Amino acid sequence: MPKMQEIAQGDVVSRVTVSKTLSARLREEIADDIVRGALAPGVALEEAELAKRFDVSRTPVREAIRLLVATGLVEARPHRTAVVARATETQLVGMFEALRELESLCAGFAAERMTPSEHTEMRRIHATLLRVVRAGDPQQYHEQNELFHAAIYAGCHNAYLERLTLETRARIAPFSRAQFRTLGRLARSHSEHDTIVKAIIDRNPDRAAAAMKKHIGSVHDAYATYRGV
Repeated sequence: MPKMQEIAQGDVVSRVTVSKTLSARLREEIADDIVRGALAPGVALEEAELAKRFDVSRTPVREAIRLLVATGLVEARPHRTAVVARATETQLVGMFEALRELESLCAGFAAERMTPSEHTEMRRIHATLLRVVRAGDPQQYHEQNELFHAAIYAGCHNAYLERLTLETRARIAPFSRAQFRTLGRLARSHSEHDTIVKAIIDRNPDRAAAAMKKHIGSVHDAYATYRGV
């Protein structure tokens, strides 16, 4: 009996993991449609229609919409269908400004506090990103880029700052992800990362913070170019 119960619990965990993976994928695909303008502001996001389109149940669709609400791309309405929202330029500037300051803090602390093993992991991800640049894969670059930045947050050894930065980055992810489609952006992003990595390895907090601040500023500029602002 305990063995059967253990298997059943494993099945539940597996289903939850699959659901989360589906939700993340759906969030990205719907976010792409919104950022590209395929889903216009005010358009209702009907769960049944989206579930049919992506050939999934309504559960991951509902979770994807909840995640999109957190980014500001979608507006939740009590007891009504969620609709596509449009972040104003003022809102976007505010989000990028906050992320720029938080990330520069993380980079500065990481330069002071990262362990040798954390240096090794950061370098490994950085090397992986170079291979992705050569392959020209924006989606894979986005995924590895998230790992790169998360490694720096963890390396700052400040749990509160790490969580706050991760939350802010999650809110802005659909916008920052879109900018990787601009011509030459992958190579420029990797070059900016290279400057950050070298400053952290050299344990130079001022240089690391300045390099990260410049990097996030260029992310915003690239997104503005993508949008045609």
